[in-house]
Amino acid sequence: MDVSDAVVEKLVTLGVDTVFGIPGKQSLPLNEGIGARDDIDFIVARHETAVSHQAWGYAESSGEMAATVVIPGPGDMNAMNGLKNALNDCTPMLHVAIETEPDLRGGDAIHETPPDTYDNVVKENVVAKNPESTVAVLERAVETARTPPMGPVRVGVPKNFLRMDVPIASASVDRSGRDAPVPASDVAAAADLLADSEAPIIVAGGGVRAAGATPELVAVAERLDTPVVTTYKGKGTIPDDHELAAGTLSGSAPPELLDELATAETLLGVGTDLDAVATRHFSVDLPASFVHVTLDADDIGTGYDPTVGIVADAADALAAIDDALEDREVRSSDGVERARAVRAATADRIEPLLDDDPLTSVRALREVRDAVPRDAVVTADAGGFRVWGLNAFDAYGPRRYVNPGSWATMGTALPSAIGAKAANPDRPVVALAGDGGLMMCVHELHTAAAEDVPVVVVVFNNDDYAIISEEAGRSYDLAPGEYGWNDAPLDLATVAEGMNVNATRADAPAEIRAALDGALASDEPALIEVRTDPAEPQASEWMTD
Repeated sequence: MDVSDAVVEKLVTLGVDTVFGIPGKQSLPLNEGIGARDDIDFIVARHETAVSHQAWGYAESSGEMAATVVIPGPGDMNAMNGLKNALNDCTPMLHVAIETEPDLRGGDAIHETPPDTYDNVVKENVVAKNPESTVAVLERAVETARTPPMGPVRVGVPKNFLRMDVPIASASVDRSGRDAPVPASDVAAAADLLADSEAPIIVAGGGVRAAGATPELVAVAERLDTPVVTTYKGKGTIPDDHELAAGTLSGSAPPELLDELATAETLLGVGTDLDAVATRHFSVDLPASFVHVTLDADDIGTGYDPTVGIVADAADALAAIDDALEDREVRSSDGVERARAVRAATADRIEPLLDDDPLTSVRALREVRDAVPRDAVVTADAGGFRVWGLNAFDAYGPRRYVNPGSWATMGTALPSAIGAKAANPDRPVVALAGDGGLMMCVHELHTAAAEDVPVVVVVFNNDDYAIISEEAGRSYDLAPGEYGWNDAPLDLATVAEGMNVNATRADAPAEIRAALDGALASDEPALIEVRTDPAEPQASEWMTD
């Protein structure tokens, strides 16, 4: 069997049913092998930066893994941005990169790049050294990518291997799913601290989503009657309209949320590394009594010193803590009121921005949330409106809200929506982007049209990198709108129409609702362009003042 056919067969056997990529001369044998089958799809993007973000969106919204295939050098390096995004978010992905032929390596062959270039943007970077071992290398790479803490794995396959007909070796991998039990002594110590606390609080991160631990999280929160704060990657792990949900810890978190954290007696941080982005360079005050649950041992003690550190899967640890709490008398009793007070304070801060004229991102986000079904997958780009979204846009499930984590790269919303729709064909998928972010991936509108992927893109257009212009004016005495383009305004609806995407302009709340209703009822990709106030305040200043 040709190596290329064996690779495709192994992908299918391992449950990978979608591959994102751009065909190139070096990858054509794989493209041919995928095209000959009806149990695996190849979605052709328009730029390799989008390829890895599509696979990221597929995994973030479904919990399953997709693969990417790129050519050497430029294709591989274009995909690095999304690989680093997936690495920071602990998102599983198989990245297959065609490599320069071994006997040409070192001779500046076309697209040649040293394989170790990619070491720091993936969980593991391996290159098949012999054609016979290619499938075994790939199989172990998939296992590594799926093993918590998960992440992207790059597999380099020399171009000349693909057409070789050689004996194919398979790998021996452990699929038993066996996990070491959560240490009983640590669970008991954690349960004692939490039960004895009059004012506990929980911070839930992306590890809760990765572990599918929302039921366990909610069970512990309800047993303790304690507020739950999520990180930006944990948003949705407890529905934002749950009575114990208190908001999102981020650079735009309001003082009332930070005060609730600072005055709590005991913190349970689960599935989070409490990174420098969420904690404002570790300056957020957290309780000295701290139970930290994380899968990565290096997270323990990095920013905050725990009283009890538990290196374990979030679902396993929460279930064990909940069992231990069942035998203890819990002292806390006012979590619902504490969470409600934080939510009310957040709503009060947002209220002045809900006027219809001029239309703000907050008002537009509110209308989008009301129009989009509860079970839809919503992908959010980085940028100013995304920061507003952390405070003003409710997420209702752990895989219904996809946004980049600490890598915070722009240009992700549209490609991740394409990936999310491939993974969730029966759910509505809506991408939220600013004009700056969409222009970094606008080519993927054509991917949605050409591949018949019916995503709805809502783009907030203020003709400005507004979050940058605001900082430039506030901190550096530059002119208002310094980095805007009012002299060359964007007409994104026309751009979309030129790519065979249905486009609508909506400049008032009622128009946003009508446009979304129409787009969601169709079975075609659509773009809704919403003009927002370029002078609106930025969340990081407005919410924290």
